[in-house]
Amino acid sequence: MEIGILGGGIAGLSVALALRKQGYNPRVYERRTEPATMGAGVTLWPNASFVLEELGLLQDIAAIGGRPLTMRRKDAMGNALGGLDIALLDRTMGYPTYTVLRRHLQEVLLDHAARAGIPVEFGHRAVAVELDANGRAVAYFENGASIRPDLLIGADGRMGSVARKFVAGDNTPVYQGFVNWIGVAQGQHALVDDIAIQDFWGAGERFGCVPIRPELVYWAAAQARPFSEVTPTADLRKEVEKLFAQWPEPILAIVRATPENAIRRIAVHDLEPLHTWSRANVLLVGDAAHAPLPTSGQGACQALEDAWHLARCLDGASGGLDDVFQAFAKIRASKTARLAEQGRVFARGLFATDPETCRIRNERARASNPMHDVQVLAAGWGQGLPMPGCTDGMPAQGGGFGSLYRIE
Repeated sequence: MEIGILGGGIAGLSVALALRKQGYNPRVYERRTEPATMGAGVTLWPNASFVLEELGLLQDIAAIGGRPLTMRRKDAMGNALGGLDIALLDRTMGYPTYTVLRRHLQEVLLDHAARAGIPVEFGHRAVAVELDANGRAVAYFENGASIRPDLLIGADGRMGSVARKFVAGDNTPVYQGFVNWIGVAQGQHALVDDIAIQDFWGAGERFGCVPIRPELVYWAAAQARPFSEVTPTADLRKEVEKLFAQWPEPILAIVRATPENAIRRIAVHDLEPLHTWSRANVLLVGDAAHAPLPTSGQGACQALEDAWHLARCLDGASGGLDDVFQAFAKIRASKTARLAEQGRVFARGLFATDPETCRIRNERARASNPMHDVQVLAAGWGQGLPMPGCTDGMPAQGGGFGSLYRIE
C-alpha cells in the first residue's frame, strides 16, 4: 500500500516511523525546505515516553533531554502554590518524563527516519487536496508536483491544514485570548538551581521555565490579550522584560540569557473537535485532527499516541481503510477532545484578570492533594495505553488548576 504523509513534524515523522516498523513504506512531504528549527521545547510525559520506547527512540531522547523530578508552582510574588511530584507520576505510569528542545526532538525523529529508509521530501507545500474521478484523494503541491497514494495522512498542523480543510470543509483556528512569547536561554553558568519545572501565575499573566540542563532552559511567557491588540513589536525581549520586571528570579535572568532574535510571539489558537477525522482515503492525525492549547500539557504526547494507535489499527484491520479509520477515531476522538477541553478550562482560570477569581484559583492550587493529582494525571494520560496507573475506559475528571503543563 502506498502511503503519503503531509507534514514532517512530530506527528508526521512519528506516524511514518510507527508504520515503517509494521512493514509499510510511507513517504513524508514537508512544506519547509529544510528541517524546522522553530519552537522552544516540549515536555514528554510518561505516555509519550511509552510510545518513544516502542519506536526505539527513548534512549536517544534520554541522551539529549532533561529529567525533571518535580514541578513547582508560585504566584507572581514568589509565594508557593503547590506543585507536581513528577518522580511519583513517573513511577505510577512506569515511564520517565523528559524535557527536550523541539529542534532536538525533530533531529532524533529525522535521524531515525533516515535509518529506516523513510523518504522525507522537503520543499513540498501542499496547497490542495481533491478527489479524482475514481474517488481517490490527490494532494497538490506548490512546486507543481502531486501525489495519489492509497492512504493519505494529513499531519500538516493546526494553522492552515489543507488536509483538515478537505476532510472537514473548514480549517479555521480559534484564537483563545492570550499570546505566548517563547524562547531558549543558554548561559555560561547555571540559570536555575535544579532540573525542576517552574510555573509562575499572575493575574492574566504566566511565566513557565523548563530546564534541560541548569544552563539550558526553554521558557514561555503569556498574557491575556484581545486579538485586536496583538500588534507587531520591534523588540520582543524588551517587551517580556518590561512585563515581568517585578516577578521573582530566575525569570529576568532567563529572559536576558535569550538571544533577541530567538524569541517569538504567538497568538495562541486551537481548533474545535471534529465529528470525523477522515474522508475518502484521507486521515487526519496530530494537530490537524486535534490541536489543543499549550495548557493541555499533551500536544506532542498525543501526536505520538496517534502514531502508536494508527499502526496497530492498520496492522489489525481485516477490512478496508474505512474500518481502519473508524477504529482509529473510536480510540482517539474522546481522549483528545477531553484533553483539548481541559486545556481551555485551565487557560480560562490561568488567564483570569479578576483579583478575587485569581485568589480563589491560587487557594485551590495550594490546597490540592499531590497524590490525587498524580493519580488523576496517570489515569487520564495513560488511558488507552498498556501502562501502569491507567484506568482504561474511565477518563480522568478534574485534576485542579495546574495539573496540565506544557511550554512550547
